[in-house]
Amino acid sequence: MLEFTLRRIVATIPVLLGILIVAFTVLYLIPGDPAQTVAGPRADAETLARIRSEMGLDQPLLTRFWSYLSKVAGGDLGDSVVTGKPVLESLTEKLPYTLKLASLAMLVSIFAGVIMGIVSAITQGRWLDRLCTVFSVAGISIPVFLSGLVFLYVFAVKLRWFPTSGFRAGDSLLVFVLPAFTLGIRSAAFLARIVRSSMIEVLNQDFIRTARAKGLSRTRILFRHGLVNALVPVVTVIGLDLSSYLNGSVIVETIFDLPGIGRFAMDAILQRDYPIIQGVVLLGAFVFIMVNLCIDLFYAWINPKIRDEMMGKSAG
Repeated sequence: MLEFTLRRIVATIPVLLGILIVAFTVLYLIPGDPAQTVAGPRADAETLARIRSEMGLDQPLLTRFWSYLSKVAGGDLGDSVVTGKPVLESLTEKLPYTLKLASLAMLVSIFAGVIMGIVSAITQGRWLDRLCTVFSVAGISIPVFLSGLVFLYVFAVKLRWFPTSGFRAGDSLLVFVLPAFTLGIRSAAFLARIVRSSMIEVLNQDFIRTARAKGLSRTRILFRHGLVNALVPVVTVIGLDLSSYLNGSVIVETIFDLPGIGRFAMDAILQRDYPIIQGVVLLGAFVFIMVNLCIDLFYAWINPKIRDEMMGKSAG
């Protein structure tokens, strides 16, 4: 297991290097002049030249990339061109809000998705199965921005059960309930379909028939033998959802006015704050890689056959 873990960690190094290249080139792919953004539209040529020199824009591309790589390795993601505040410090302040939102959304997704999937699998072809299917299709089909606005109007404006938007010091987790349902309900619908198909496939295996013939209880067969063996595709979906929550919370945080990474990134894009955009891209990609690494390690832990197959492919 240790050898497998080390191999997977080493395999992420080229990917991380590629991410650094992408984050670096963001500065040059976005329309506009970074120096002009910092100096303002009325800056003279001398001021623009001085700012370009301070930002290193007058140096060769490889020199700039090496300087960027060295700063990132030292934990320096640059400073915001709007506020002058270090990007890493700003990301550290915004990240807890997005982590709370992502954690609650994940709980909603796992709880609702797994339960609907199991119920749908054990009642295959009956009315409960069809009802769960309707909810799943509706959850997948309705866009996040629409469900967010509906939840906001019904439960915050009309019923007044939850705050309408924003987060202030002293606010409870109630502020995150509606955003978490908005973000998690779509994933729950998709997860329910995965759990259903995976459970149906496992419950039709020979070892399940053998367990029934031995007289094991239905609950033990369902959870001890069925759900455990159906976890591999489920874990994949959960892991990818977690990374998408951290990277794709822009719409939800904007609708509910939450001061997280998504809203922070949206403001940076509108203000053309290039260092912040680079920092958000780098953070999102890093989270995605780490989540996928954890998924691989979890696979190897719950199913040694998968580890052996991956090791064999790596050796080949």
